[in-house]
Amino acid sequence: MNAYRAKPLKYPWPPMLYLTGILTAMLAGRIAALAPIPSPYGFALSSIGLAILLAAVMLDVWAVRTLIGRQTPVSDCRCARHLVTCGPFRFSRNPIYLAYTLFAVALGLISGNSWFFVAALVSLGATRLIAIPREERHLEARFGFDYDSYRKRTRRWI
Repeated sequence: MNAYRAKPLKYPWPPMLYLTGILTAMLAGRIAALAPIPSPYGFALSSIGLAILLAAVMLDVWAVRTLIGRQTPVSDCRCARHLVTCGPFRFSRNPIYLAYTLFAVALGLISGNSWFFVAALVSLGATRLIAIPREERHLEARFGFDYDSYRKRTRRWI
């Protein structure tokens, strides 16, 4: 694999994609609201949204602490020092991106703004197309067989 393909991302795309999606959903909800969530279910959906929001934050913190504990950069713009396969990375190759997606969905349930669901899907798709292939090439170049083995036994999302 050539050196260019093995480099990490040059720009922190995933957090910026999700932040842009969330801000766009907030703006779109003010300008052109989609069909609102029916009010009899509002409290139940808000409660479910709050539970998902807490789970997303906990997953993100767990993943970040795991990376820090293994002395590898959290930022996908820096070269990975170690292949991390413990903590939430046992269950998902991308637990931080999963947390970002869950966070956006939770905001939609809490606020009743359906644009957050659209934003979550678009951000997820953009992250899948822009960031993940480059990250996977970088990890494959850095860790070879170990990464290939990890990729085969661990799902990308859940």
